[in-house]
Amino acid sequence: MNTFVKNTFGVAAALLVILGLNVATSDSVHTTSSDNDTKVTSAESRSVVSLKDFNDAIVDIAEKTNPSVVTITTKRTQEVRVVNPFSRFFGNPRDEGQTQERVQRGLGSGVIVSEEGYILTNNHVIDKADEIQVRMMNGNEVDAKVVGADPQTDIAVLQIDVEDLPVVELGNSDNLKVGAMVLAIGSPLSEDLAHTVSFGIVSARGRSLNNLTIYGDYIQTDAAINPGNSGGALIDVNGQLVGVNSAIASRSGGNDGIGFAIPINLAERIMDDLIEDGEVSRGYLGITFKGEVDRTLARALGLNSDRGIIVGEVQEDSPADKAGLQEDDIIVSLNKEEIRNWDSFRTRIAVYKPGDKVTLGIIRNDDNKTVDVTLSKREDEVIAQASPENSQELEDKLGFELQELTSDIRRQLNAPNDLKGIVVGSVSESSAAYERGLRRGDIITSVQKTRISSVSEFYSVLGNEDSELVLLTVYRNNMEQYVAFEL
Repeated sequence: MNTFVKNTFGVAAALLVILGLNVATSDSVHTTSSDNDTKVTSAESRSVVSLKDFNDAIVDIAEKTNPSVVTITTKRTQEVRVVNPFSRFFGNPRDEGQTQERVQRGLGSGVIVSEEGYILTNNHVIDKADEIQVRMMNGNEVDAKVVGADPQTDIAVLQIDVEDLPVVELGNSDNLKVGAMVLAIGSPLSEDLAHTVSFGIVSARGRSLNNLTIYGDYIQTDAAINPGNSGGALIDVNGQLVGVNSAIASRSGGNDGIGFAIPINLAERIMDDLIEDGEVSRGYLGITFKGEVDRTLARALGLNSDRGIIVGEVQEDSPADKAGLQEDDIIVSLNKEEIRNWDSFRTRIAVYKPGDKVTLGIIRNDDNKTVDVTLSKREDEVIAQASPENSQELEDKLGFELQELTSDIRRQLNAPNDLKGIVVGSVSESSAAYERGLRRGDIITSVQKTRISSVSEFYSVLGNEDSELVLLTVYRNNMEQYVAFEL
C-alpha cells in the first residue's frame, strides 16, 4: 500500500473519530415517518457519520461549484524577424531577414462570480492577449472582454454575455483556518483536463510571493495545483469560493503539494474597484520597514512581546506623519488584529481605500498606545495614462516588461531613496536585451541618455526616436552601467 493510500485512509479514520460515529446524536440526519429512508441535507449542513457520508459531502460540493469554473484560452499574435543563418555565406552578411507572425496560445481558468457575467481570474492568464475565449462546463465557448486587471495583486476581471450563468457563492477568507479542507478546481495542463477537482487542506496563511506580486498574503494549500489551474477556484467545505488559485512552488514545474491562492476578500476588493472605477486605489500609510520583532530582537530591545513590525522612516506629510507615528514605533495590531509580518501588514493596508480610518496598536518606549490614521492614496503606484499608443508594440520589440519603481520595490532591491528610474520585470531570453545583459530587477535610470522616472517617460523618449539602437543606463549592484542593443 503506497503512502498516499495510507495517508488517505488515515485521514478518513481520523475524521470519523473526530466528527463522531454515533448516529443517534446527529441533528442533521433523520428518517422519514413513512419508509425509514434516510434524508440527508445539503453538503454544507450534512453531519458526517460514516466514510460514505464524508465522500458524499465532498461530491455534493464538487457538483455544486464545478459548473461555475471555466476554462480560459488566449491568443497573442506577434511579429518576429527570421534571419536566414546562411545569408552571410551567400554575399548578404547584413540580411535583416523577414518578419513573420507567431501566435502564442495560453491556457488558464476562471470563476463566474456574478449573474452579470463577471469572471475572476489571474492577470498573468490574460496579460497581453489579443483574443480571450471562455469555455464553460456545458461545452459552450464565448468571447470575453477584459473589464480590468491589477498586476500588483495578479487579479483580472473578465465579462461574458451569457444568460442563466452558474454563479459561485463568495466566502470569507478571513475565517479560513490552517488545516481546513478545501477543493481546487481548474484546467491543469490542457483543455482536455478541464474541471479537474483536487482535494487537500489549507497548509498555511499569509505567504508572500514577492517574485510574482507586490501584494499577496497568499493561502498555501496542498490540494493539487498545476499549470493551467491559474485563475481557478479554491472552495471550502461550505461550497464557497475562498481563494483564486494562482501559483505553485515546484522544483519539477508540476505539483509538489505547495500551491498558492489569492484570498477571496482581497480579490473581491480588487474586482469591485475595477468594475466600479476602472482602476484600483489602495490605502497608503507612509512608512518604511525597519524589521520584524522575533524572540531574539524582542530580547535585544527589552520587549515583553515577540511580535510586530518596527517603523523605519516616516514620510513627511504622509498619513502616518499626520497621525503622529514615529521612527522605531512597533506596530503590533491593525484594527485590534495581530500583525503577523510586514508583507501581511502592507497587504492589509492596501486593501483599504483612501479615506478609510484604521487604528494601529503600537509600542513606544515600553508604553502601549493606539493611533488612529486616515489613509490616503498611494501616488507612486498610479500608472500614467499618457503612454504613447505604440507602447505595446515597443514592448513587444524590446522583449522585456517594465514597472514603476515603488517604495516597496525600492526596499526589496535595496535601492537608494533618491534614485529615480523604472524596474525591469520579466525579460525574454530570446531578446537582444537579454543577450546584451539586461536582467529582471535592473533599474533603468535613463534611455538614449535621457533621464526618466516613469514607464510613460521611457516609452515617450523611445517612441520619438527613429534609431534602431537602444542605449540604457542601468543601476545594478550599487553602480550604473550601460546596456546597448539593437531592436
